[in-house]
Amino acid sequence: MSAIWKNHAMHLANMINCNKETAAHLYLEQLMLFPVDVQDKIIEEISNLSHCSSDAVADIIGRYSMPELR
Repeated sequence: MSAIWKNHAMHLANMINCNKETAAHLYLEQLMLFPVDVQDKIIEEISNLSHCSSDAVADIIGRYSMPELR
């Protein structure tokens, strides 16, 4: 998992933990250009985490994004 995904995850998790769902949607839309339905899925999965860590959030975002070229 790259440092970029961890950074995105940290910011997204903070927004969700602070109940800033609209800000989380805008963050995903502007930063990663995810469609609204995908944003909803990502936020739902993050909201259901028993422990909301940057690694867990980054894993969820990574599943919905294009694979990184190696």
